[in-house]
Amino acid sequence: MTTALITGSTAGIGAAFARRLAADGHDLVLVARDTARLREQATELHDRHGVEAEVLTADLAEDKGIEAVERRLADRRNPVDLLINNAGFGHKGRYLEVPMSDELTMLKVHCEAVLRLTSAAVEAMRERGRGGVVNVASTAAFVPRGTYGASKAWVVQFTQGAAQDLAGHGVRLMALCPGFVRTEFHQRAGMGTDNIPRWMWLDADKVAATALADLARGKSVSVPDPRYKVLMGASKLVPRNLLGGISSRTGRKYGPR
Repeated sequence: MTTALITGSTAGIGAAFARRLAADGHDLVLVARDTARLREQATELHDRHGVEAEVLTADLAEDKGIEAVERRLADRRNPVDLLINNAGFGHKGRYLEVPMSDELTMLKVHCEAVLRLTSAAVEAMRERGRGGVVNVASTAAFVPRGTYGASKAWVVQFTQGAAQDLAGHGVRLMALCPGFVRTEFHQRAGMGTDNIPRWMWLDADKVAATALADLARGKSVSVPDPRYKVLMGASKLVPRNLLGGISSRTGRKYGPR
């Protein structure tokens, strides 16, 4: 039996990973900011699947929160075999409409926390010669769409580079790039979603299942749906300056309002 640590585990894609991994018999370390919600989730997964579910309350927008998770990942006596870096959030508003403090918090969670937690995890994994990391990014990484897209592009590039550097050490790293997923993400950001076409929505449980299958196949990037694979493939054929205009117009039409 192996142990998986999931950040942002209480909702959305993180909760879907927790359900799937518990059903497959993995012990869990559940990380989020809400202790009561974490304990409720841990109890439910333990009672349903008979796995151990450890609770770790941490805010990854703060150094002490990141440090707490780093310490758990570095624990050689209770090793973590799979890290799911899922914690993240969005902002309502375009560039210069979002306060700088909020932009910097996003970079703290999406970039600094991912860098530090991945590094803490893979150092121990490399010593054991096995392990895996899934860094949750977004299809927004492939189009010019403000700080959110830029931070997710960093996640993709970092993960691919680290995967290459660790090739041959038994550690797999993969960036997961879903499109719109039915979660609490948009509600928490105060974003409306009524204008997003139904065909663009993905199911969180299917996203998690596809991601784990792609990790097992050794992929370094996973776009977990044929519809979005087509869209991302088409985006590569469009010049970057034109793509930026299309992305901006599409975001105003289909994106959060």
